[in-house]
Amino acid sequence: MATTPKKMMQLNFFDAACTGSNTAIGMWKDPKDNSRSKDRLEYWLWLAKLAEKGKITAIFLADSYGGHNILNNSAAAQYKGGSHVGKLDPLMTVSAMAAVTKSVSFGITASTSYIPPYILARTYSTLDHLSNGRIGWNIVTSHSNSAAQAMGGTEVMPHDERYKAADEYMDIVYQLWEKSWEDGAQVWQSEPEMAYDPSKIHRIDYTGKYHKMSAFHQTHPSPQRTPLLFQAGSSKAGIDFGGKHAEAIFSANPTITSAKKYVAAVRAKAVEEGRAPDSVKIFLGIMPIIGRTMEEAEAKFALAKKHVSVQGGLTRFCGFTAVDLSGYAVDEEFDFKGEHFENSIQGVIDNVRTIAEEQGVRFTPRSVAEMFALGGSGPRPIGTPEMVADFFEKWWREADIDGFNVNYVSNPGSFEDVVELLIPELQKRGIYWDDYAVPGGTARENIHVKPGEPLLPASHPAAKHRWTPERLAAATAMEKPAPIPALGEEVKDVEVPVKKMAEVKVAA
Repeated sequence: MATTPKKMMQLNFFDAACTGSNTAIGMWKDPKDNSRSKDRLEYWLWLAKLAEKGKITAIFLADSYGGHNILNNSAAAQYKGGSHVGKLDPLMTVSAMAAVTKSVSFGITASTSYIPPYILARTYSTLDHLSNGRIGWNIVTSHSNSAAQAMGGTEVMPHDERYKAADEYMDIVYQLWEKSWEDGAQVWQSEPEMAYDPSKIHRIDYTGKYHKMSAFHQTHPSPQRTPLLFQAGSSKAGIDFGGKHAEAIFSANPTITSAKKYVAAVRAKAVEEGRAPDSVKIFLGIMPIIGRTMEEAEAKFALAKKHVSVQGGLTRFCGFTAVDLSGYAVDEEFDFKGEHFENSIQGVIDNVRTIAEEQGVRFTPRSVAEMFALGGSGPRPIGTPEMVADFFEKWWREADIDGFNVNYVSNPGSFEDVVELLIPELQKRGIYWDDYAVPGGTARENIHVKPGEPLLPASHPAAKHRWTPERLAAATAMEKPAPIPALGEEVKDVEVPVKKMAEVKVAA
């Protein structure tokens, strides 16, 4: 009987295709920082090679539309502080990174609210082909009114309704990836001429409340068919969505207790959906500051605090919470009520409220600005490799997480410290792999440590659309012509089917 592999901690690099940093705002002022060069390919090639050297599971790329314009009803502070601006399309960086690596995967953010599912399905199939199956999709619904206005609307769809629309969206892309093309449709047969077998390519007709589509998937099945599915959501609607669809979740929790509670909720929902509890891997956002000595680590932290952009961090906080703090002096205390708004990130609000309640903190604009200009509300361990490894291991074991999404303070130093200092210490403890589970394998094989299993498991909701032998037999039976009446039998109207591309009509 096969033995279950020992659980190993996994690490992702967390970044965004923007000049400057999306999580360490103001570090561009450090002459050694390379974030001002993130609009050049060299940065991304360096990042990919370093990630593979450290056996990093995936490079996770955040993205969003619009901008942070809640603070003083203006985006000026975002631009002045360099907070997640100068954005590139993260999808454009991936092929180049894949070309210089063999095993590291890529989780790229894309929104169900603004990208038509037909377009998204083709884009991710393309990248999955070009990377030999190392692509993941971080599913977001987009929370800001500025994004809605950029796309021709006035305000964002209500929070829970966005998830209902996203659920329909997932059903469409699952059918494009799993159902539109049978295995073996690509033939390349000269005589009789057949490049692709049209009987194995199926139209998907979908009509729902939020989405409508009629199309064949343009792209033949990629190594994973459906890309690895990332997600981040800590509201009830987000947890329900993640437990149903996600294979990996990016969480942000300020305490072990809150992280453990979140993990349990997600896994319980997965079980409710008929999935195994460990089929959803959970990665906690973290910003380590590592030095060879404690003095060196503290000096790095002091430098980071020196360069922090208060206005950049504040506009990020206001953008996430939909709370405008422009009416307060920078060191004036304010009461954070923790209200949820349709255009806010509920998980961020809940985390800040947890910090206030559990630590008895009274916030000022400066304090929340410094928090959100250096990582956010998640943990930020500072110390030697051994001390930081202790911190990682404690959270990993006690919160029952699978690993971490590692934020950087200032590159190249921060991620190099992870690879050169932290990972060897984790390997020495026997809790981090010496090599990928499947070198050269797909994203799904590596993150789930399941060699030879690049497709979604049968328990996932997408799998119900897959062409199984039973479904193929049923479809073939439906296409058989009616029997010819025997001599002397009454001849009734008979519909003779015409051989053509199969049509699969699906009602939402």
